Amino acid sequence: MSDDNGLLCFTNCFLALEDGKLHERDLWIDTNTGLIVDAQRVFYSKKQRPSRTIDLKGNILSPGLIDVQINGAYGIDFSIFDDDEEKYEDGLRRVAGKIVETGVTSLVPTVITQERSLYPKLLRLLQPRHYPNSANLLGWHVEGPFLQPAKRGAHDPNLLLSSVPEGLATFDEIYALSKNKESDNCVKIITAAPELNGVLNSIEGLVKERGITFSIGHSIANSSVAVRAVQKGARLITHLFNAMPQLHHRDPAIIGLLGAGGGRRQKGQEGIMEFVQGKVARELGKIPPSEALAEVLTPPGTPMTESYVSALIKEQDLSLEEFKRPYYGIIVDGIHSHPHSVRLAYTAHPKGCILITDAMSMLDPHLPDGVHDWRDGRQILKDGDRLFIAGTDTLAGSVITLDKCVRNFSSFTGASLAESLLAATLHPAKCLKIDDRKGLLKGGRDADLTIWDKETEEVIGVWVGGKEVWKRT
Repeated sequence: MSDDNGLLCFTNCFLALEDGKLHERDLWIDTNTGLIVDAQRVFYSKKQRPSRTIDLKGNILSPGLIDVQINGAYGIDFSIFDDDEEKYEDGLRRVAGKIVETGVTSLVPTVITQERSLYPKLLRLLQPRHYPNSANLLGWHVEGPFLQPAKRGAHDPNLLLSSVPEGLATFDEIYALSKNKESDNCVKIITAAPELNGVLNSIEGLVKERGITFSIGHSIANSSVAVRAVQKGARLITHLFNAMPQLHHRDPAIIGLLGAGGGRRQKGQEGIMEFVQGKVARELGKIPPSEALAEVLTPPGTPMTESYVSALIKEQDLSLEEFKRPYYGIIVDGIHSHPHSVRLAYTAHPKGCILITDAMSMLDPHLPDGVHDWRDGRQILKDGDRLFIAGTDTLAGSVITLDKCVRNFSSFTGASLAESLLAATLHPAKCLKIDDRKGLLKGGRDADLTIWDKETEEVIGVWVGGKEVWKRT
């Protein structure tokens, strides 16, 4: 055996595995290929042992964290481009190089609603790439311009588009998408409101023909539209609870997708539908309400409308036996979503939870609080983990780091660290359909690794592609 065969063994550690538990065992990687290796196969078939060993002293080793929604960090805003490609790429390199200190080894840079002319220019700049000693850039997440104005949040209303007149061709034109799925489009995720004209009927083409992950967000879609969007291929919800109708017992809308599916049509369901029809008719004033059904109409702002009720009554299959619930991104900073809401979502659909930061350019663990310049001449007020458009109470993304989201999630839900890590590793990898490469500590996967202090649960080391890129000093 040569002095250095490239094999490295992490020993005296606990591995965070896909079963949501910590297992005390070694992990072998090949530093030449940048991959995790099957220790038994390498030992028995190649008669090799690692030439290097690192004692992790009882600490925890997990897959590297994956952030699928991040608007910027360390002073860089991915949505700002001033026709200087070199400057923009320097910004990408800066974020990718620094964000590893938060445990992130892969990210999907997110661009919010912009002038149409900007999207094609960003296409080649935000293509998947990897800089030395840095996190992987997986492509880009476009959030807008096909968003509901009533739920626009910090998006410029003047730049929103209210319809998709040419269906899939409109998406191709706006985002410069390749019509060849095998060409690996640089756009990985599209957030749009499915209730906008033309969007719903474009989802299937975006997913099957363009290889895009479609995410429902900044929307007032009712339950019927939300369900249909998922049936057509939507597999993600953008920042759950935010920029969408709030949970209503008669129409849970987008949030209700977490509880959809799994039902069975039972004998007598027709009778139930007759009751629903009668109740709906009374609420719409067609029949004088009985005392038992004399309730106040659904408050303004919820998606309960007459057109929705008609769609509900005509729905042929309320059981949704084959329905596959989507993943959902959630910002666990205690601000965008109350801890009780986080726990409620996780309890309803634990395997769909994906932790995101939705971080802005002010994400920097070393940045002081105060007012900071943003985009379009506007300013942002940073107050701890809170970000507001200066002079308003409108939330504008976050500055929380993904490793802190993991710790918060464990605290809010009672999940163990290993269980919480699934929501920042395996789940986003599965959502993006890259779990054959990332998100798992299994042979053949990329050796993107995060090391956690067993006592404080803070990040103390990060490896990307089999190379150490950051270590706490």
